[in-house]
Amino acid sequence: MNDKLVFLGLLYFVQGIPYGLQSSLLPVYLRGAGQSLTRIGFTKILYFPWVLKVLWAPLVDRVSTKQRWLVGTISGLALTCLFSAALAPEAHIWGVAGTLLAMNFLASIQDIAVDGAAVGLLKGRGELGLGNTAQVVGYKAGSVFAGGGLLAVIDVAGWSWMFLLLTFVYAGVALFVWGGPLLDDDILWGHQADNSRKGGQGMEAIKPWKVWRKLVAVPGTPWTVLYVLTYKLGEQGAVTMFPLFLLDHHMTARELGFWNGVIAMGFSIGGSSLGGLLLTRFSIGAIMRRVFVLRTISMVFQSSLLTVLEPSTLLKGLAVLSLSVQHFLGGLITTLTFTTMMHCSQRADEGIQATHYSFLATLEVLGKLTFSAVAGGVVDWFGFQVAFLLFLTLSAGTALHVWTATFTGALREHQLKDQPK
Repeated sequence: MNDKLVFLGLLYFVQGIPYGLQSSLLPVYLRGAGQSLTRIGFTKILYFPWVLKVLWAPLVDRVSTKQRWLVGTISGLALTCLFSAALAPEAHIWGVAGTLLAMNFLASIQDIAVDGAAVGLLKGRGELGLGNTAQVVGYKAGSVFAGGGLLAVIDVAGWSWMFLLLTFVYAGVALFVWGGPLLDDDILWGHQADNSRKGGQGMEAIKPWKVWRKLVAVPGTPWTVLYVLTYKLGEQGAVTMFPLFLLDHHMTARELGFWNGVIAMGFSIGGSSLGGLLLTRFSIGAIMRRVFVLRTISMVFQSSLLTVLEPSTLLKGLAVLSLSVQHFLGGLITTLTFTTMMHCSQRADEGIQATHYSFLATLEVLGKLTFSAVAGGVVDWFGFQVAFLLFLTLSAGTALHVWTATFTGALREHQLKDQPK
């Protein structure tokens, strides 16, 4: 199990690097350059490959092996970072946008391969909880490293050295995956090799509309689809906009990089880790009911801070506390959500498990991406106070939806399935 956790955690770590660059470093950089919140919000369009990844998920499932897909995509990320090191962001903003788009595209393909590996590797409730903890913690650690960590030192190291460092990180992980001993495990790669020997026959036999019908027919899928599209709406607006509010009124870019990009994300990793441990002892429904209510309460506290515009040490401390609590609960919810998604995908036929999980993961990204893209426009149009009232309302609605579903809907089914025999 330790080998599985290290393998998955490292892959998710490098997968989280593009997200950290775009979610933590780029918005602060653009806001410091005087860009509007609306324009900053529209940069979320660079995440678009994650929305489309379900289209090429069947290809990754059925052509070649996951090892080759992983080595190829991670090597491609290394080359993309090497190209980015030669760019000056002030003079080549479209080039920077293009490299980030390419990184998201390659990372989305890598995600399909590693998710398929995780679905095949993790067995039982205990392994699912720990494995998804490794997934979320690894991804967020990569995000912290690339976002908060590099934002805090970019003034000293510079843009080129930052991307050269990322080039060496990706190259090292590609070599690790290429020669990793876990890749010899028949449990992980056996059915993939079998699919490869069958060649294109399997691809031709399964028509696209039949694949979609199979995906939706998997037990628990309809509720899970609705849940992953909506569970982050209010939280995503607050996570995206509150740091920029602090940048406008209370904190410098370097302070924000440290407190929001490192400390708060550290709490997010702590919440994700706790989620995995709680899943080994309690049912997922019981945990989710309470955590979603706590998240709504934390957003009430954070929204109240928007009324104080004068900088002060006390307000900075309360803002850091708010960010930390919000990220802690958000990390806990993310682990619970991805465990629910993976549990649902394991009910699918083996040949479409990775595709099913990619389908759910795509919708999860789509829900967050769509709202993040418009959140800046909402703030520019209505102001921070009214916008956060909307975010709070959405968060409360999601908590009510989850609370009801634990007793009457799909989560009750997950809860019963998770009980030890």
